Amino acid sequence: MVRERLSELVDKGLVTKTGLVSHGRGEAFDYLMGERSPAPALKAERAAAAYLLRAENPVVCVNGNAAALDPENLIVLAKEIPAKIEVNIFHRTEERMGLLVSFLEENGAENVLGMYPDSRIPGLSSDRALCTKEGIYDSDVILVPIEDGDRAKALADMGKIVISIDLNPLSRTSKTAAVSISDEMTRALENIIRYVKEMRGRQDIISEAISSFSNEDNRRETVEEICSFLMSEFKEVRE
Repeated sequence: MVRERLSELVDKGLVTKTGLVSHGRGEAFDYLMGERSPAPALKAERAAAAYLLRAENPVVCVNGNAAALDPENLIVLAKEIPAKIEVNIFHRTEERMGLLVSFLEENGAENVLGMYPDSRIPGLSSDRALCTKEGIYDSDVILVPIEDGDRAKALADMGKIVISIDLNPLSRTSKTAAVSISDEMTRALENIIRYVKEMRGRQDIISEAISSFSNEDNRRETVEEICSFLMSEFKEVRE
């Protein structure tokens, strides 16, 4: 179902063919984790919700793959926080930007940013540097599903709290982010939305979720989860 949807949106110009390759890499790691939200992912999703609730100018950044995979939950999360939505893509054309903004608006988003950039992210030479001042440039916390490593680092270098959704815990993006969530995007978004609802107005819980979180430790636990899941099959055979 997901692959068919992505393929359909490639034909419509919203997703690029390289985006299909990127999605395939992520699927591989989802298989290695048992296609579920492991404990480290839940811990990261809880921390992400806390950072987003504490933020002064949170932004949900959307690229082609993210928009295609789950526009509904991206929009629900942005409204729950609340946060701005900004489209930012590597293979940028005015036509494709217009298609993505319209696609999000058709799914219920309002005031989607990105179509008319007026700022640049320092350190990037590609069109991914283009952004809006009121959105990405002035954000303090930014959620970046399916992000590339160069841009994640550039955002972190600007002093932003970068929250990534990237199934590969060893990717450059996961290593760079303050909170890297190794989970399938829809599961991750649904979990973050649930935590946002649970934590809203509870400053003590928000502070605890942030102070108790270590991204390095969490990435290590994710790798351990993968190894444990893979070895469980052989344990069952021996028994």
